[in-house]
Amino acid sequence: MKVRAKLHEATDGVQRQEAEKALVEFQSGTNAGTLSQCQLLLDRAQSSYSQYMAATTLTKLVSSKPCTLTLQQRIHIRNYVLDYLATHPKLVHYVTQSLVVLFARITKLGWFDLIEKDDSNWAFRNVINDVSQFLQGSVEHCMIGVLLLAQLTAEMNQISESVPNKFLTKHRKAVISFRDTQLYDIFQLSCTLLRTALENSKNMDFTEESHHGLLSNLLKLALNCLTFDFIGKIVDESSEEVGTVHIPTAWRPVFIDFTTIQLFFDLYATLPSSLSSMVLSCLIQIASVRRTLFSCEERAKFLSQLVSGVRKILENPQGLSEPSNYHEFCRLLLKLKSNYQLGELVTVDQYPEAIQLIAKFTVESLNMWQFSPNSVHYLLSLWQRMVVSIPHMKASEPHLLETYTPEVVRAYVSSRLESVGVVLREGLDDPLDDFTVIQQQLDQLSIIGRYEYEKTCTLLVQLFEQTAQRYQEVVTARMNNQSQPSMEEISILEGQLTWVVYMIGSAIGGRTSFNSSDDRDAMDGELVCRVLQLMDLTDSYLPQGGCERLELATISFLEQFGRIYVDDQVHKASKFYRRLSQILMLNDESMVLAVFIRKIITNLKFWGHCEQILTHTLTLLSELSDNYNNLKKLLKMEEVQFMLNNHTSEHFPFLGVGVSVQEMKNRTLFYAALGRLLMVELDEDEEKFYQFMLPLKGAFEEVGRLLLQAETPMFQAEEAKKGLIGLARDLRGLYPQYTNVLVRGVEIWGHDPQITTPVLKLYAELVQNRSQRLQFDVSSPNGILLFREASKIICTYGSHILSSINNIPKEQMYPLRLKGISICFLLLNVALFGNFVNFGVFRLYGDEALDSALHTFVKLLLSIPQSDLLVYPKLSKIYYVLLDCLSRDHMNFLATLEPDVFLYILSSISEGLSAIDTIVCTGCCSTLDHIVTHLFKALHQKSKKTLAELENDALVRVMKHQPSILQQILATVLNIIMFEDCRNYWSMSRPLFPLILLNNEYFHQLRQQVISQQAPDKQNAMLKSFENLMEGVYSQFVCFSFASHRPIPNKDSFKSITRKKKRKKIFYLIHCNNFFTLSSLFVDFWQYKYAKLVLLLMGPFFMLLVKANQKLLCYPH
Repeated sequence: MKVRAKLHEATDGVQRQEAEKALVEFQSGTNAGTLSQCQLLLDRAQSSYSQYMAATTLTKLVSSKPCTLTLQQRIHIRNYVLDYLATHPKLVHYVTQSLVVLFARITKLGWFDLIEKDDSNWAFRNVINDVSQFLQGSVEHCMIGVLLLAQLTAEMNQISESVPNKFLTKHRKAVISFRDTQLYDIFQLSCTLLRTALENSKNMDFTEESHHGLLSNLLKLALNCLTFDFIGKIVDESSEEVGTVHIPTAWRPVFIDFTTIQLFFDLYATLPSSLSSMVLSCLIQIASVRRTLFSCEERAKFLSQLVSGVRKILENPQGLSEPSNYHEFCRLLLKLKSNYQLGELVTVDQYPEAIQLIAKFTVESLNMWQFSPNSVHYLLSLWQRMVVSIPHMKASEPHLLETYTPEVVRAYVSSRLESVGVVLREGLDDPLDDFTVIQQQLDQLSIIGRYEYEKTCTLLVQLFEQTAQRYQEVVTARMNNQSQPSMEEISILEGQLTWVVYMIGSAIGGRTSFNSSDDRDAMDGELVCRVLQLMDLTDSYLPQGGCERLELATISFLEQFGRIYVDDQVHKASKFYRRLSQILMLNDESMVLAVFIRKIITNLKFWGHCEQILTHTLTLLSELSDNYNNLKKLLKMEEVQFMLNNHTSEHFPFLGVGVSVQEMKNRTLFYAALGRLLMVELDEDEEKFYQFMLPLKGAFEEVGRLLLQAETPMFQAEEAKKGLIGLARDLRGLYPQYTNVLVRGVEIWGHDPQITTPVLKLYAELVQNRSQRLQFDVSSPNGILLFREASKIICTYGSHILSSINNIPKEQMYPLRLKGISICFLLLNVALFGNFVNFGVFRLYGDEALDSALHTFVKLLLSIPQSDLLVYPKLSKIYYVLLDCLSRDHMNFLATLEPDVFLYILSSISEGLSAIDTIVCTGCCSTLDHIVTHLFKALHQKSKKTLAELENDALVRVMKHQPSILQQILATVLNIIMFEDCRNYWSMSRPLFPLILLNNEYFHQLRQQVISQQAPDKQNAMLKSFENLMEGVYSQFVCFSFASHRPIPNKDSFKSITRKKKRKKIFYLIHCNNFFTLSSLFVDFWQYKYAKLVLLLMGPFFMLLVKANQKLLCYPH
């Protein structure tokens, strides 16, 4: 308490610092003394902050791994918390919550603890009996009891920081046990209490905090039960979409008794709006219950009750004026369709009234576009899914969608057009600014509108003509200086046209959702012609200005148009192309492509300053050039030849240095498209390629000239920097004589990721031997020269970034440093793995390019805290992939490293083995296999090595001074294979056998430890399984001693085992009754020459894989 007073009241900085240090030490305590201090603090504290600190410290204490508290101490804490809450029912809410979390955490972590060696005397499972005492007390006590159950249910359902990744299986076992023994009773209890509250609702005052809090916690408890992860499914917490709720079969009586679902509908009608949103959340989960829980008749009754409850809410929609209620109700409507078929819905007696009310509600909601705009998605999804289901419906009852879908489409279209003026006049957030939401809604609308497409097309044509005609009059008048229309009117017209163009594009894109016909293709032609005419009008107005949003809508329309109709699958004699020919004289696909290219060039010329338009325009160009059927047609166009021959800032301003660095990112996309167009008919025409590269050559020479002035006052730094960034983003081919320009740029601006990132990515692209494109003649030195340039850029960047390690703030560590290092690792990996250079040449002729690059890698690696390797996914993936490459092909280099460096690498491998990312884990296993194989060969090979030779090997030295590192790795691998949900047994098996051989005594200790932890009746089976695992192996090997450096004389005899034994006992792991048991499996090998065939056929089931003199000995799983 004195510490707290100093912390909050002291004016002396030294006292405050001492108080903070004392608090940190107190909260970091992990010994039993901390327990008594926390209990003393709770007993005597008068401040709620002190109570909160004591409770959170106890939570950290019981959550620590490994836990230092005995079972009796944890039981004491749990009982103390319950007694404390019972005697202090009116604590501050955050203190109560922290104590409740402590109770839940102790219960979860001790779920399998037994007070005695008795299968029935569990230490922490008597949950409901312990909490029942609270439920029989005052309102405050009852609220605490409900909160205890709600928090325990939530704690069991989530993977908290107290459950590391390597203990996921143990966590899941506790979850399953809780689900099967406690959860059903807790849910029944919550329903009983809710029913009691409903019966006494007239006597309850929900404005009182206690009554309101009690009902809120009861609903939270019920919701936690319904949202429980029943089957171990990984849920995307960022999504509101509810999948199927896999209620256990044991819960069936609750849902067949339809009073349960009626209870929640009655609660919604009775409770205030501040609580009813949670009721709707419960109803959403109930509506999502798996279909197989019911018989056909029961499911029909259940659905009928759901529809009846929804209809009553729609008939009395007063509660939906609350945004949270409205949002949850929209989600509930969607569940009616997502969990039930349209054929089932139409058979419900109240379906006609319900669908009419739903349509009315949808139209009103769309017209009130400002109210809860995030809920529109669920309503549109409902209608979209119903329309999609029409072709598959077998019921004879009418679905009535032909009546209501046109109303929904009209409401959406008209409301969006009307919103433009409101947004402009009142300064509201414009829905058009959120392109992602627009695209999502229009994708849904395209399917709804395609059902009654004639009505949709008529509506869009009518609105388009009205708006476009007025816009043309206004624009023409302004261009001819006939009148000056108000800017507000122009902005409104442009906004409305933007919406209509977006909608027309989505209508065209919806063609793939329904069977097309000539009449519908003709309607598409009408819509396309109108948008293309508008595009000509807006392009003619660009010198005087333009509308950015309308341009984005036009590009979106062109993307949809190109995907649907600019394709060989659409017959050129279709009514669509006939209509284009009649109105616009566009007779075939080539003429349509010419329209696309002219629009792209126009946008690149006039909209280079707008990043959004530039990105979408270049994406459209990239999509066109990605289509092989389009390439030759495009290449014949004058417009495309113009781009290939004039890709300079004079014609395309976005290629100049006058744009921002952010906008330069699009240049890579531009040159990627040009590169594809260039290569179509290039063949051996080198002159054409040189002609294309002339602008880049000129840019290189200009940047080189500027960099020569780097040490003079005349140096134009900004122009040189942007020129270098642009070149790095442009290039897909490179003249060797200009690489010094890039290297010099990195020397000057090595601290600036805007320079280094594109340059390093350029080099990574250059050495990427994709599709074996880097093929050189036997007399060509180009492969060696290319790697030397890559090595030079790695070393230049590495030396610069290592010199500035202490000047980078922690929060900027990744963007300013680790991102560049990860690209360097990527560059080195693709260069080493590219197979375009013989690396033996470098050492043979004394070239240090390879060694310099590898030593730079080591320095960069050591500059990264080991904890950061797994924090940043991009860094961790490429690091472990590169480490695998080095251990496979450059193990001789790794063997020369200092022991500290090798220990760092082995420690990072040990950490990576437990990673969730399969790429990381697989890379660690492969690297470990190569390292252990190297150690095995160094110690056990036939040709004897001298003591000096062994001492020079870094791995041998590490094992001599730090043998525990491989023991730790062996324990980690065995733990993952035996006790975790291992997803890559194959990779884990490869290093396991040599690890066992090199750590024989430690393996025996681990074996005894595992056996002793099993139930007495299973220990003999476990022992037998371990014996079967190594049967016939130990007798053939002499145990190795690191101190004596004696090689094993019987290495060859191991190979003979695999040749001579026709049946070999192996082990595999099974999960049975929450115990992990080892068993034996027999596999016929017939002859050893068939071992590889067996390996291929049974690959997914193999557990152990060992390399022995290039032969495979397989241990199937």
